[in-house]
Amino acid sequence: MEKKFFQSPTIYVGEVSINVTDLERSLEFYRDFLGFKVLEQTATEAKLTADGEKAILTLVQPEGVQPKAPRTAGLYHYAILLPNRSDLAALLQHIAEKSGGNMRLGASDHFVSEALYFDDPDGNGIEIAHDRDSGTWEWEGSMVSMGTVALDAQGLLADRKAPWEGMPEDTIMGHIHLHVSDIEVAREFYINGIGYDVVTELPGALFTSSNGYHHHIGMNTWNGVGAPRTPENSVGLNWFKLVFPDESTRQTTLENVRKLNAPIREADGDYFVEDPSGNTLRFVIG
Repeated sequence: MEKKFFQSPTIYVGEVSINVTDLERSLEFYRDFLGFKVLEQTATEAKLTADGEKAILTLVQPEGVQPKAPRTAGLYHYAILLPNRSDLAALLQHIAEKSGGNMRLGASDHFVSEALYFDDPDGNGIEIAHDRDSGTWEWEGSMVSMGTVALDAQGLLADRKAPWEGMPEDTIMGHIHLHVSDIEVAREFYINGIGYDVVTELPGALFTSSNGYHHHIGMNTWNGVGAPRTPENSVGLNWFKLVFPDESTRQTTLENVRKLNAPIREADGDYFVEDPSGNTLRFVIG
């Protein structure tokens, strides 16, 4: 993990807030199984952290919550970024030992990173990854080479140095990947509005970033072009924080998204902005 991609002047993804149907069940998964710490908790909400100071993920059980709706826009997955390859190896061994082989697990090598994929108990998509050194990433002009091939699980496990003891303190939110209803409309919002750069394109998918990262925000139409918005109060994404280096940059970006007629509301000193598919970005200052 290279900190330059997650600090000023980079505009990066911070905390993610998701809906769940049963907070206690979710805490058993996120706290007891994956090893997050609980930073704050109420009867309906829990803020999770790796370092004991900063929230990475917030779980919310809203009143009248509904199960995950199929084939909608919204969360595809959020990606937790571990500091070292040995951490990912320890997690893979932990999952193999603790899940009894009953957990559906994906594992991919993306050239720039190695990643494990699975769902939480409500079907919220999770990626947990580590980045390869950015000096090894291959670029052709402004486009980075990202693919999806089988992860060398045995090679990864050979790098394990210690048992999994929960999320390492330097764990952060690496990126978010969204289902959108129209890739070209989403491109306009995230490129012209947010100011991100396109770094990779795949059929029905677009990967964007700030400051030369492999991607901070991915988006796809794999749930279908024209996919409807996630219903209110259903399992899925509430919002994700987009962290700006300063107020001037935040205000410039707000003006850009206003020109695209994006809905904007202000609360608690932050700005909540809807993308064209109904995904909510929370603009904060880093």
